[in-house]
Amino acid sequence: GKDIVQFAKAVEISHPHIDGKVCRTESGAKFSSSGNGPAYGQYARATGAKGNNDGSTALCGDVGHTAGGNPITGGHSATPQVFRNFVSATLGDGSHNWPTSTGGTPKPNDNAKAVATDLTKLTPEEKTIVA
Repeated sequence: GKDIVQFAKAVEISHPHIDGKVCRTESGAKFSSSGNGPAYGQYARATGAKGNNDGSTALCGDVGHTAGGNPITGGHSATPQVFRNFVSATLGDGSHNWPTSTGGTPKPNDNAKAVATDLTKLTPEEKTIVA
């Protein structure tokens, strides 16, 4: 866990454009305010109950609450959260949520697999940088 935290910090500092491509949360609904903009999952220490006021997730690249057509009223991010947010809010010092997330219905090594999947989607040049 501590190694992935150090890796993420190095990527954030030296190559922030790559940081923005890893563990990018997705939008499953729109806010009821803010011009009905997208509501993205928000990183937390554990995945929450997922509701109109709770889009918290401990899973890399997860979606917020999908809301079933209802507008989101809070507990989500107005912009996608990325690798640095995942590390600071979810992994902490590396002793939480690595390699498996907590809360919801985690699958073995789900966070490690999600990070690896995102890294494989980088361009060849970006892969060389993170290697």
